[in-house]
Amino acid sequence: VQLQASGGGLVQAGGSLRLSCAASGLTFSSYVMGWFRRAPGKEREFVAAITWSGGETYYADSVKGRFTISRDNAKNTVYLQMNSLKPEDTAVYYCALRRGYGLVREKYEYDYWGQGTQVTVSS
Repeated sequence: VQLQASGGGLVQAGGSLRLSCAASGLTFSSYVMGWFRRAPGKEREFVAAITWSGGETYYADSVKGRFTISRDNAKNTVYLQMNSLKPEDTAVYYCALRRGYGLVREKYEYDYWGQGTQVTVSS
Protein backbone atom coordinates (compact mmCIF):
# COMPACT_ATOMS: atom_id res chain seq x y z
CA VAL A 1 0.00 0.00 0.00
CA GLN A 2 1.28 3.44 -0.92
CA LEU A 3 -0.13 6.86 -0.08
CA GLN A 4 1.34 9.83 -1.92
CA ALA A 5 0.46 13.28 -0.58
CA SER A 6 0.96 16.44 -2.61
CA GLY A 7 -0.23 20.02 -2.95
CA GLY A 8 1.56 21.70 -0.07
CA GLY A 9 3.31 25.02 -0.39
CA LEU A 10 3.71 28.55 0.90
CA VAL A 11 0.61 30.73 1.15
CA GLN A 12 -0.32 33.98 2.84
CA ALA A 13 -2.75 34.07 5.73
CA GLY A 14 -6.30 34.03 4.42
CA GLY A 15 -5.32 32.07 1.35
CA SER A 16 -6.24 28.57 0.21
CA LEU A 17 -4.54 25.31 -0.73
CA ARG A 18 -5.82 21.91 -1.80
CA LEU A 19 -3.94 18.82 -0.74
CA SER A 20 -4.27 15.53 -2.57
CA CYS A 21 -3.42 12.00 -1.50
CA ALA A 22 -3.29 9.25 -4.11
CA ALA A 23 -3.53 5.65 -2.93
CA SER A 24 -2.34 2.49 -4.63
CA GLY A 25 -2.01 -1.17 -3.81
CA LEU A 26 -5.48 -1.72 -2.36
CA THR A 27 -9.21 -1.25 -2.93
CA PHE A 28 -9.27 2.42 -1.95
CA SER A 29 -13.03 2.72 -1.88
CA SER A 30 -13.31 0.28 1.04
CA TYR A 31 -11.51 2.36 3.65
CA VAL A 32 -11.78 5.39 5.87
CA MET A 33 -9.27 8.10 4.99
CA GLY A 34 -7.89 10.79 7.25
CA TRP A 35 -5.63 13.82 7.31
CA PHE A 36 -3.29 14.64 10.18
CA ARG A 37 -0.68 17.34 10.68
CA ARG A 38 2.42 17.93 12.75
CA ALA A 39 3.49 21.45 13.55
CA PRO A 40 7.08 22.19 14.59
CA GLY A 41 7.68 21.01 18.15
CA LYS A 42 4.23 19.44 18.47
CA GLU A 43 2.69 16.01 18.27
CA ARG A 44 0.92 14.80 15.15
CA GLU A 45 -2.74 15.77 15.44
CA PHE A 46 -5.96 14.82 13.77
CA VAL A 47 -7.40 17.17 11.12
CA ALA A 48 -10.23 15.39 9.28
CA ALA A 49 -11.58 12.00 8.25
CA ILE A 50 -14.06 10.68 5.69
CA THR A 51 -15.96 7.41 5.30
CA TRP A 52 -15.45 5.09 2.35
CA SER A 53 -18.49 6.51 0.55
CA GLY A 54 -17.77 10.13 1.38
CA GLY A 55 -21.14 10.35 3.09
CA GLU A 56 -19.78 11.23 6.50
CA THR A 57 -16.97 13.50 7.57
CA TYR A 58 -15.36 14.44 10.87
CA TYR A 59 -13.22 17.48 11.65
CA ALA A 60 -11.04 18.80 14.40
CA ASP A 61 -12.58 21.87 16.00
CA SER A 62 -9.60 23.96 14.93
CA VAL A 63 -10.36 23.50 11.22
CA LYS A 64 -14.14 23.09 11.20
CA GLY A 65 -15.75 25.52 8.76
CA ARG A 66 -12.44 26.24 7.00
CA PHE A 67 -11.27 22.83 5.75
CA THR A 68 -13.20 20.31 3.67
CA ILE A 69 -12.25 16.67 3.17
CA SER A 70 -13.53 14.83 0.11
CA ARG A 71 -12.64 11.81 -1.98
CA ASP A 72 -12.89 10.51 -5.52
CA ASN A 73 -12.92 6.74 -5.41
CA ALA A 74 -12.64 6.49 -9.19
CA LYS A 75 -9.26 8.25 -8.91
CA ASN A 76 -8.19 6.59 -5.64
CA THR A 77 -7.64 10.05 -4.22
CA VAL A 78 -8.63 11.95 -1.10
CA TYR A 79 -8.48 15.74 -0.91
CA LEU A 80 -8.23 18.40 1.76
CA GLN A 81 -9.43 21.82 0.70
CA MET A 82 -8.02 24.39 3.10
CA ASN A 83 -9.48 27.88 3.10
CA SER A 84 -8.95 30.91 5.32
CA LEU A 85 -5.55 29.59 6.27
CA LYS A 86 -3.87 30.86 9.42
CA PRO A 87 -0.21 30.87 10.47
CA GLU A 88 -1.07 28.24 13.08
CA ASP A 89 -2.04 25.87 10.25
CA THR A 90 1.64 25.65 9.33
CA ALA A 91 2.62 21.99 9.55
CA VAL A 92 3.52 18.87 7.65
CA TYR A 93 0.25 17.30 6.53
CA TYR A 94 -0.11 13.53 6.31
CA CYS A 95 -2.82 11.40 4.79
CA ALA A 96 -3.67 8.09 6.42
CA LEU A 97 -5.81 5.03 5.77
CA ARG A 98 -7.82 3.13 8.33
CA ARG A 99 -8.86 -0.48 7.73
CA GLY A 100 -11.38 -0.42 10.55
CA TYR A 101 -14.84 1.07 10.52
CA GLY A 102 -15.87 4.44 11.88
CA LEU A 103 -14.45 7.93 11.85
CA VAL A 104 -11.84 8.28 14.57
CA ARG A 105 -9.16 10.80 15.50
CA GLU A 106 -6.57 8.58 17.19
CA LYS A 107 -3.33 8.11 15.25
CA TYR A 108 -2.96 4.47 16.29
CA GLU A 109 -6.29 3.62 14.62
CA TYR A 110 -4.81 4.32 11.18
CA ASP A 111 -2.83 1.61 9.43
CA TYR A 112 -1.01 3.27 6.53
CA TRP A 113 0.54 6.71 6.20
CA GLY A 114 1.73 8.94 3.40
CA GLN A 115 5.06 10.74 3.47
CA GLY A 116 3.72 14.21 4.29
CA THR A 117 3.55 17.51 2.46
CA GLN A 118 4.66 20.83 3.94
CA VAL A 119 2.16 23.67 4.33
CA THR A 120 3.51 27.05 5.39
CA VAL A 121 1.21 29.98 6.07
CA SER A 122 2.85 33.38 6.36
CA SER A 123 1.34 36.24 8.34
